[in-house]
Amino acid sequence: MKNLRLLILLGLLSVPLRAAQFDLANATIADVQAAMKSGALTAEKLVRLYLARVEAYDKQGPKLAAFLMLNPRALDEARAFDAERKAGKVRGPLHGTVAVVKDVFDTADMPTTGGYLPLKGVKPTKDAFVVKKLREAGVVILGKTNQSDWYAQPPLIASSTLGGNSLNPYDLKRTPGWSSSGTSAALAAVFGTIGLGSETGFSIRTPTSDGNLYGLASTSGLISRDGMMWSYVTGERGGPMARSMYDLAATLDAIAGFDAFDMWTAQSLGQMPPQSYVSFLDKTGLRGARIGVLKEAWDFLPSEPEVLDLAKKAIAVFPAGGAKVFEPVSLGLDLRQYLTANTSPSRYERITAINHYLARQGPGYPFKDAAALLLGHKDVPGRPADAAALAKPIDLDRDPEYRATLAGKAALQQAVLALMDRYKLDALIYPHRLRRAELIAPRPTDAVYSGTIQLSPITGFPAMAVPMGFTPDGNPVGLEILGRPWSEPLLIRIASGYEAATPKNRQLPKTTPPLAGESFTY
Repeated sequence: MKNLRLLILLGLLSVPLRAAQFDLANATIADVQAAMKSGALTAEKLVRLYLARVEAYDKQGPKLAAFLMLNPRALDEARAFDAERKAGKVRGPLHGTVAVVKDVFDTADMPTTGGYLPLKGVKPTKDAFVVKKLREAGVVILGKTNQSDWYAQPPLIASSTLGGNSLNPYDLKRTPGWSSSGTSAALAAVFGTIGLGSETGFSIRTPTSDGNLYGLASTSGLISRDGMMWSYVTGERGGPMARSMYDLAATLDAIAGFDAFDMWTAQSLGQMPPQSYVSFLDKTGLRGARIGVLKEAWDFLPSEPEVLDLAKKAIAVFPAGGAKVFEPVSLGLDLRQYLTANTSPSRYERITAINHYLARQGPGYPFKDAAALLLGHKDVPGRPADAAALAKPIDLDRDPEYRATLAGKAALQQAVLALMDRYKLDALIYPHRLRRAELIAPRPTDAVYSGTIQLSPITGFPAMAVPMGFTPDGNPVGLEILGRPWSEPLLIRIASGYEAATPKNRQLPKTTPPLAGESFTY
């Protein structure tokens, strides 16, 4: 018996241990942590890998113009997190990872400009709430990303007066979405582990769709807007963008929750799940889900046949994965006309929101109110709507048009919930848009805006954008999954089930291929 045990032990020792493989382009946060735990990767090395890609593809090569500024202390911060890990202190699952942050989020150690030329070099007083939460979780902020100009109206679509246009790495003639465009390009090109976007209308979901990513526009009130440039007091949202559902959920765990400096988040009290958002990831998450395919989503023009074909294939994944799919389900109204007639409340709230953002800044901040910030800057094309709103201030307490808009928002919320109740639905699904990313060109008419389904921002209900795949010419497009308020755990389960069933829907752009040293065995 003793000899038998010895033979078994020798046999086990002779079996080679399976080596782990690290691949930067496809590594999730969990993969990064595993490599760091083994000693094969450090935060400093991770930052250097990303900086090499930024040098190769943002500053040279295709020159994506994803960044407005890189953090000059990124390597120092990474070394500090490495020292903590070596000393036995690991802050959590994000320790040593790297974020790219849209330049509407305040960073006390770097300028926050919104892409607006008059704010070049201007540093805010303190970090935004979500930036603070990421730093506390052990995240290195690699830099601030380019975007659609927050305060000016440049002649080209989705550009900024400070950084011009970010280019879509999947098609360099196109934008990587509106507003959070730099975050989209940076994540698609693998310039960071995770990213932050923000949304007044469609600026998390559209860049997610155009960048072949996963992105969440959360329930309004789940994530603090403190220290974030905004326009929509009753609906603005910041949120996570990522290359995987794991990374999205892990980021949401770090940034969601109540913040006394943004009392809108008091709505989240008692609504968040007791366990982590990561715990809701489920490769079989489509099984048993009740899904409605929204009829009105197909009425938004212009549409492209290639995108319609991809949408049909994406929808077919749900019943194949075990979901109960109801197709179509209808709100019973002309949704496109409704959204055109009942515009976002941000139209009325923007100047108030801007003044609120400026009020958090210290005495050294160069602009004290919205008028000083927005008007009178030579060679900076201002927004006519802003000038009109400043000339004729809106009384948010009593303005009848504003109150009618809020009533229209409430009516749409009720209509969506009634539809979901009628079929006992967990979520509604539809293509985020029926066309590819916009070509870089002169600013279009409002038809572009009305051609995007705006259920999520008007209602404030959460929506997850996930990849549908690629058109024949290589452009990514996304599917949208809309849930009830505070249903992020369920959306994560459904979206992760969809992700597991569609592994080929994500690909690295051909314009930004892997560099030497990004893959290794350990």
